[in-house]
Amino acid sequence: MAHLFFSIVVVSLNPGEKLVPTLKSVLDQDYGNFEIIIKDGGSTDGSVEKLEELPADSRIRFFREPDKGIYDGMNQALAHARGRFLLFLNCGDRLYSRSVLSETAEFIEKTEKESLCRTRPYIFYGDQYNELQDCPVHSAPRMNDFACYRNVPCHQVCFYDAGLFAERGYDTDFRVRADYEHFLYCIYDRKAEAVYMPVTVAFYEGGGFSETRENRKRSALEHRVITRFYQGFWKRSFYSFLMLATLAPLRTKIAESPSLSKGYNAVKSAVYRGKKG
Repeated sequence: MAHLFFSIVVVSLNPGEKLVPTLKSVLDQDYGNFEIIIKDGGSTDGSVEKLEELPADSRIRFFREPDKGIYDGMNQALAHARGRFLLFLNCGDRLYSRSVLSETAEFIEKTEKESLCRTRPYIFYGDQYNELQDCPVHSAPRMNDFACYRNVPCHQVCFYDAGLFAERGYDTDFRVRADYEHFLYCIYDRKAEAVYMPVTVAFYEGGGFSETRENRKRSALEHRVITRFYQGFWKRSFYSFLMLATLAPLRTKIAESPSLSKGYNAVKSAVYRGKKG
């Protein structure tokens, strides 16, 4: 199965009604060279039984195994993935349109054709539509040091070269920010090139695991540890000061406000479009 292009990884534990719509958004794609890896941690809410609503499809591969959390479940799923590029979707997230995978495959193949002698691995990333805020959220057009500190794309819009998980998966010591840590590991340790593509990849459900009130303090602590490790004390300190000086806490509140988020993200998108130009 070396020719398999995409592995779409979905981990679940009692997701209720969310699992089937996520899978349907993948099965409805106009591009068929993919597999779906469903790794269930032992759901007891009847969600797994609802998989019977889906038509039989050999591209769906289901595994059940106890895990110690979402990132441990993702690591378990990686052992079964056979595609060249990996995309991780949470239950409740959906691919944005029927052409997401075909557009992404075309973009990847064009980029690789133009870089025949390239040996560095890639992360191809796009944009999201945040359903909680009911607006598009555009990713930074370039992943420089400051972008890596401030605003890496969420894993739902990132297509990872599978080789970036060959040496290790997610570090489960980070309960909230393991995906962020792995992104920086890819950039700084594995020298991966993060390439923006003008594709809205996913409907992001919002209000995720790292965004709950009880996890926000843990998230901030893990962010400090991760950025200091990969960027060093002085660079991390400078970026922290820069964020405070540019009123980042206020901008975050605006971005999360139901009444203000659309306008904020529209302005941010215009700025990013200017940088891309």
